[in-house]
Amino acid sequence: MGLYSRHIAPALVDLACGARPIDRQRRKIIPQAEGVVLEIGAGGGRNLAHYDPARVTSLIALEPDPAMASRGRKRAAETRPPPPFPIEWVERGAEVADLPAGSIDTIVTTYTLCTIPDAVSALRALRPLLKPGGRLLFCEHGLAPDKDVSKWQKRIEPLWRPLAGGCHLTRDIPRLIDAGGWRIDRSETMYLPNAPRIAGWNVWGSATPA
Repeated sequence: MGLYSRHIAPALVDLACGARPIDRQRRKIIPQAEGVVLEIGAGGGRNLAHYDPARVTSLIALEPDPAMASRGRKRAAETRPPPPFPIEWVERGAEVADLPAGSIDTIVTTYTLCTIPDAVSALRALRPLLKPGGRLLFCEHGLAPDKDVSKWQKRIEPLWRPLAGGCHLTRDIPRLIDAGGWRIDRSETMYLPNAPRIAGWNVWGSATPA
C-alpha cells in the first residue's frame, strides 16, 4: 500500500463520512439497532454517537482497514458520553467475519456496500449470523435512477474509485441486497441535500433473510 492508501485516503473518506447530510442519514437508522450489534465497515466510528444505549447490549465493529480501525478506536475513546456498552473491534472483512451462527441481533451497514469488493458474497456470508427475528439495517449511496445522473456516475467511477478508497458510484443497492439473499422490508430514497448528485443518491431501510 502506498502513502495515499495508508494515510491520505482514510483521512479523506473519514472526513467525507462526517458531512452533515450523511450524519443526518445515520440518525435515521442507527438508533433502531438493538441487542448484540454487528457493524460492518465500521470505519472511523462515525456511527458510535447514534446508537441507543438503552437498546444495544454490545457492539462488534468489523473493519478490515487498520488505518480506519485505528481512527474508530480513537473516536470511541473520545465519544462523550462514552458508549456504555462493550465494543469489540475486529479487523476483518464481512466475507470472513468468522462469528458464531445465530449470535447477532442486528447487522448495520452504512456507506459500506459501495466499497466491499464482493458485496453480494459478503451479504450472503452475514445471513447465518443473525438470530431468529434479527434484521439488517442499511443506509447506502449508489446508482441513481435518473439517466443523466447515472450516465455521469459511470463515466466518473473509474477515476473516483481509487481516490475514494475503492468506493463505487454505480452499485444498485436494493438489487445487491436482494442478490445477497435478503428481503427488504422497508426502504426510503432521496438525493442528499447539498451533495453532488453523482454521490448523493441514498437508500436506507431494513431487511431480513429471504
